[in-house]
Amino acid sequence: MKKVGVIDYGMGNLHSLAKALERVAPDQRVIVSYDAEELLDCDRLVLPGVGGVRECMKELQRLELSQLVLEASRKVPMLGICLGMQVMLEFSEENGGVPALGLFPGEVVRFPDPAPDAAERLKVPHMGWNRVKQEKSHPVWAGVPDESWFYFVHSYFARPRDPTHVLGSSEYTQLFASAVARDNLVAFQFHPEKSQALGLTLLANFVNWNP
Repeated sequence: MKKVGVIDYGMGNLHSLAKALERVAPDQRVIVSYDAEELLDCDRLVLPGVGGVRECMKELQRLELSQLVLEASRKVPMLGICLGMQVMLEFSEENGGVPALGLFPGEVVRFPDPAPDAAERLKVPHMGWNRVKQEKSHPVWAGVPDESWFYFVHSYFARPRDPTHVLGSSEYTQLFASAVARDNLVAFQFHPEKSQALGLTLLANFVNWNP
């Protein structure tokens, strides 16, 4: 039986994510673990996350999982979700600046706070449903209409250096990358496990993707 590993470093919506993966992959075993050896034995991995980049990197390093992610990223399909997407870039300006995993060239920056006299005051964090424009074709988009709605909760966003890595974009105070992909890696800023039927479609596409 194939195995999907969810990387548990103490910062993620692990229960609902695991349940969503079990629903879309009934023929695969879903493992939630912080054991590097167990995770390296999985056929694909998911890196979730909520919270801040500094604490995320601290915990990944403390549990010796950052090296696992780097090693596995060269071997198996990997999905980053929310904070898990952000730490896939090289650097985040959060917490005064934090080096990250560097799987995608680029940085993570904060949405600008709205000006007091702005005609339309979009609040930070960006929280709720927003459209995702598909910037290029990819197997994870199968069965997902362009400009579909997904659920977001974040104050920082990814700014990839290579525009060919941008898989999807959204608009909130400005255009930003809401999905990135290269080779065997894909990542979403939004939460597919909280995005109803189309979010489950994305997860199903990932667990059946063979790059």
